[in-house]
Amino acid sequence: MITFHAIRILILTGISFLVALLITPMIANLLYRYKAGKQIGHTDAPVFYGLHQKKEGTPTMGGVIIWGAVLAVIAAFFILYQVLGNSFGGFWGYLNIVDRRETYLPIVAMVIAALIGLADDIFGVLKIGPRGGGLSMKYRLLIYAVIGLIGAWWFYVKLQWTTLYVPFVGPLQIDGWYIPLFVLVMVATAFSANETDGLDGLLGGTSLFSFASLAAVSFVLGRYNLAAFSAMIMGALLAFLWFNIYPARFFMGDTGSMALGITMGTIALLTNTALFLPLFAPILVIESASVIVQVISKKIFKRKVFLSTPIHHHFEALGWHEARVTMRFWIISAVSNGLGLVLFFLSRMFLR
Repeated sequence: MITFHAIRILILTGISFLVALLITPMIANLLYRYKAGKQIGHTDAPVFYGLHQKKEGTPTMGGVIIWGAVLAVIAAFFILYQVLGNSFGGFWGYLNIVDRRETYLPIVAMVIAALIGLADDIFGVLKIGPRGGGLSMKYRLLIYAVIGLIGAWWFYVKLQWTTLYVPFVGPLQIDGWYIPLFVLVMVATAFSANETDGLDGLLGGTSLFSFASLAAVSFVLGRYNLAAFSAMIMGALLAFLWFNIYPARFFMGDTGSMALGITMGTIALLTNTALFLPLFAPILVIESASVIVQVISKKIFKRKVFLSTPIHHHFEALGWHEARVTMRFWIISAVSNGLGLVLFFLSRMFLR
């Protein structure tokens, strides 16, 4: 049975990769045709502007490729299953991953986050919003919180989730505190993903390791549809990275970073591994922490800790090539995810 599910997941991952690869030329041509280029502001971030001025005009919204491919594959097999049922020996049901208990919420969360991010990207292209850069961070955080509250309501009221899994301790009953925990995870992952998406291939590569870990965790917990969903995101990310590594042909944009961040947080909560997220998404934590530290230092001490934030820009300002920063952050992510999985398995063994 485990082999059965493993093969199914590999098939769906491969299909997601191929679909993303096939739709990329069409999406890229549309982005170039309609000149959906990214605006690089310079009024409040001179270091960043100096480092990335040459990238201004590069098409954004490439994240459509990631979530578009995943949703297209999911929708296709769901419709085929509804129309053809279990014909061909149950083949269509075999590839259908839509499941009320496992994948309803992450799929809906991905769609909502992706569409909101897409709207923000369009505002940026049209130079609408503060300094012509789309929604301000204040409104983005508000949107993240609203999405978190909706998800928290579903988990707490509909699914009646009231526990937090603590490594080597076990489930901890937190009752109503689960709602603010859920909102915190949603806001943190969405914000951190947005901050990490600043170099070619950085968020795509680090997210690849994160979703690999979440797929492994879901598989071990017997949530095979959720594991397949995570693996399909991996497949689409691999295709996206083919074009997004330095020098990127297009950027992910908020539609991609928001979708990845919200979905990552949702899957972590569904598998009750929220406390493993710092290990499954270490770069996201480091990036957002650097921004928070910089803001606090500037407000209180009137001085900067880093040359520029998020921290990947600090290393660029020190003279590191963009590709070097990206690859080293990938390595950190790979090592951290390996450690996270080891601790996850050891914790399960310890509590048996």
